[in-house]
Amino acid sequence: MGAVTGVYPVFNNVFKIGADKNSAKTVADMESFSVAIDGNVEEWTPMEQEGWVRRLKTGCGITISLSGKRNIGDIGNDFVAGLAYKTGQDSEAYFEWVMPDGTTIAIENAVINVTAGGGDSTNVEPLEFEVMSNGKPTITTTEDTTTGK
Repeated sequence: MGAVTGVYPVFNNVFKIGADKNSAKTVADMESFSVAIDGNVEEWTPMEQEGWVRRLKTGCGITISLSGKRNIGDIGNDFVAGLAYKTGQDSEAYFEWVMPDGTTIAIENAVINVTAGGGDSTNVEPLEFEVMSNGKPTITTTEDTTTGK
């Protein structure tokens, strides 16, 4: 998939997960995702600002939530499902998000939190999980790849 310009369908986003970058695979049957960016903002009110607040973003975190169906036999889907009952560093994985414009966010030791399964007898089994940053991710933009920065 080349870089997309203009508006685009959400399915143009690509997500890969695995024990490491070389083993990372897409997760079949994912239907939706959402992104939450958590910024840590420090505030102070110096006298020279005459009551106006100053702010500085001092930290950042990202959580990507994916929701879809459990697909036994798909490498990526099986990998995620296998993390459901893991704790500590055993629940960490390599995660990569390739956006339609070519920007890539890679998280080496992402914390994977499987959050849902089950359902009615006539439902298709869901697979829902959160990918949480664990340290600074590697963000590569299309500008970085074209200019070599």
